[in-house]
Amino acid sequence: MQTDSAAVPPNHDHRKQEPEITLRPFDLSDVGAFMTWASDPRVTRFQRRGPCTSEEDARRYLADHVLPHPWYRAICVDGRPVGSINAKPGQGEERFKASIAYRLAYQHWGRGIATAALRAAVSSLLEEWPHLDRLEAIAEVENPASQRVLEKAGFLREGLLRKYVMLHGKSRDVVMYSLLAAGPKLR
Repeated sequence: MQTDSAAVPPNHDHRKQEPEITLRPFDLSDVGAFMTWASDPRVTRFQRRGPCTSEEDARRYLADHVLPHPWYRAICVDGRPVGSINAKPGQGEERFKASIAYRLAYQHWGRGIATAALRAAVSSLLEEWPHLDRLEAIAEVENPASQRVLEKAGFLREGLLRKYVMLHGKSRDVVMYSLLAAGPKLR
């Protein structure tokens, strides 16, 4: 029996290769990819800003808010933007902390991408902003998936903040999470 040796290389690994997850600054040319998640109500449901309604709306948001932001990155899978993550530094006497938030295109949910991106962001932020003692994030009570992402990335649940944020015209309860620079190392 003859076999086709070109069909499967002799040292071929049959396991599925994990996608490469990276972070990078945004560019205006990312507007099409940005629309994938920024226009999706499933993604924007837990964001203060509603969905983008047009590419022009997204382009304006990128130009006016994302590009000038001190730390706003594209979450990329194999080089393609599939989400975003940002950190807002504290000001004045609160410059020892920063708040972090993320969003991911719906088709990439449940694959560990947000957790990997959050871990990478934490690592970058603690290196780029060595004055940080604390990173914090909030997750709406009704968003257990985001709470799991934070916990898997090493954040600790601190408590419930009742009626803490206004989302789509309603005050909402959120859970506060934190990660301390001198705290437990990322898993």
